[in-house]
Amino acid sequence: MPRLTLSERIMSFALTVLLVSGLTNPLAAQPFEGCPSKEILAAFNDFASVGKPPTVAWRTWVRDPKAQYAEPWKAFDNVHYVGVCWVSAWAIQTSEGVVLIDTLHEPHVDQLIANLGKVGINLSDIKYVLMTHGHFDHVGGAAKLRPLVSNAKFMMTQTGWDEAMESAKASESTPLRWSMLPQDVVVKDGDVIRLGGNSFGVLETPGHTPGTASYTFDVKDGTSTYRAITVGGLGLNAIKNSKQVEGFIASLDRLGGMAKQPNQPLTVHLTTHGFSNGMTEVGYRLPARKPGELNPLVDPEGFLEQLASLRNDAEQRLEIERKAGR
Repeated sequence: MPRLTLSERIMSFALTVLLVSGLTNPLAAQPFEGCPSKEILAAFNDFASVGKPPTVAWRTWVRDPKAQYAEPWKAFDNVHYVGVCWVSAWAIQTSEGVVLIDTLHEPHVDQLIANLGKVGINLSDIKYVLMTHGHFDHVGGAAKLRPLVSNAKFMMTQTGWDEAMESAKASESTPLRWSMLPQDVVVKDGDVIRLGGNSFGVLETPGHTPGTASYTFDVKDGTSTYRAITVGGLGLNAIKNSKQVEGFIASLDRLGGMAKQPNQPLTVHLTTHGFSNGMTEVGYRLPARKPGELNPLVDPEGFLEQLASLRNDAEQRLEIERKAGR
């Protein structure tokens, strides 16, 4: 069995949690104090090296609202992090309403709603919910959220919708059963959603799953504006064959080109899992930033380095898939 790369170890946990059976045990010891990125990454590496699924404590940690509690934080003047410890949700404010990226999953939707309220966002202000792909940790909260945000349209690629429906159906016989809302709006590569002076670009970036989408938008910091992206999926945990890996590499190359382009280059990556690149700790340090100091989330070099590392992992995986005849 091939040794998993770091990116596979990090992101495969989402799928592992879905497949591992076992109900939440409130008496199980919590594996972490708070939400330390380095410790979480180290634990993922341990799981990968011994080839065992997460313990009961881990399964409890992922599903325990108290353990997953995270204070919302302000990333930019118009962007707030409203997710929990292990999975992100982003709220982008405009003069005409709010765009929410991803929905978390149960039992954390109540925390998402509370976090939105803490940063001054009314649920009626949400106009669009942009979903990255069909894995439960990113869209599992959509069904509960839908009746509470009656002014919002839920958007995802057609393949993403199909993935979500299939995944929810497959969960019906497991202790981690979840439901998906009926299909709403389908978006495709090149679409632009405009709201209140901001433009949200849709990029189909297959690889993590065939239906994965990434979204670009403007973030504001004082008098400066930067083009940001939330990359829909960075892991190789759901790979089925070499063709999918080739698509993943093509997506990475496309994003790298957009980060280097002279006009509106991508300079900010607001990731779907904050612990994967230490963004959680960066976010909580932002209030201590000195006047005139560059927002540390503006990091084009770091984004390119991340893409290069992921590409290297993907090339290794491509060789494995080809040798296996897949």
